[in-house]
Amino acid sequence: MSKKAILLANLGSPDSPSPKSVSRYLNQFLMDPYVIQLPWLLRRLIVSLFVLPSRPKTSAKAYQSVWLDDGSPLIVLSQRLKEALQQKVKLPVAMAMRYGEPSIEHQILELADQPDISEIVFIPLYPHYAESTVTTSVEQARLVIRKHALNIKLTVVEPFYDNPNYISALVKSAQAYLEQDYDHILFSYHGLPESHIRKLDKSAENCLIDGRCLQTDHAHQQTCYLHQVFRTTDCFVKKSGIAEEKYSVAFQSRLGKAKWLGPNTEDRLRELAASGNKNILVICPAFVTDCLETLEEIAIRGQEVFKDAGGESLTLIPCLNDQADWVDVLASWCQ
Repeated sequence: MSKKAILLANLGSPDSPSPKSVSRYLNQFLMDPYVIQLPWLLRRLIVSLFVLPSRPKTSAKAYQSVWLDDGSPLIVLSQRLKEALQQKVKLPVAMAMRYGEPSIEHQILELADQPDISEIVFIPLYPHYAESTVTTSVEQARLVIRKHALNIKLTVVEPFYDNPNYISALVKSAQAYLEQDYDHILFSYHGLPESHIRKLDKSAENCLIDGRCLQTDHAHQQTCYLHQVFRTTDCFVKKSGIAEEKYSVAFQSRLGKAKWLGPNTEDRLRELAASGNKNILVICPAFVTDCLETLEEIAIRGQEVFKDAGGESLTLIPCLNDQADWVDVLASWCQ
């Protein structure tokens, strides 16, 4: 009797917080044409000449500041999520990383070796659509199936940025923090070059030009990261009852000199402190699992930026990780 298997996928992490391991990871990540969307030779020159000579040492120190006894926070927390989900469903569950280990190829081949597996339900753990996250993960899974001539159907769960159950789990995960006394909550999303969004919009109504994509129904919204992050924010604040003047949106994790979505998170933190906000919350809905970008970039560096600008306390609201409500949502999708 044929049956399904579940494959969760996240972005990935170095094997260790050493410059050598980080360099290997960054090379795989940045040489992906979905990440740096330039011809191969230009991409190779940028990565080899401007990134790999210096960035691995800096990134290694950042990883060292959050590394757990069991390994990378992203890998450890993702494994906990996978184990929690396996307790909820009878189908086989696996967890893969787009870059690093365990690879998508390895996990698909392991699932394919199990008796009677005829379909893999593939869940990229990215709430919002971007070629550099969703597309590259899905295409890698399809490539593996073609490469090994596997007789397996791949069913992909689409981005879930405004899925009511996801929003409910996200709000519930933040409830205890929202009940505390705070001045402002900042929604910090992973940044994206504007060119990635413009490339996908085939119309003359680009949301980066006149804002209409954010306000009216349009086919481009299915692949518009900017629309989707604002949609998540809108759903969250409406469900939790946050006043309009008490929240804002910013974008973190810029790389290179291209124009990225703004405002930049660190700039926004300085503005919030300068305008008298002393105690703020930061939530990062683009990530469902805590990682370097949340634990180091926000909780450590963001805290320092905010305090240096006159603020007193920045509290990071943890990601969904393996919280029970989130596991239940995933389990419902698996069924």
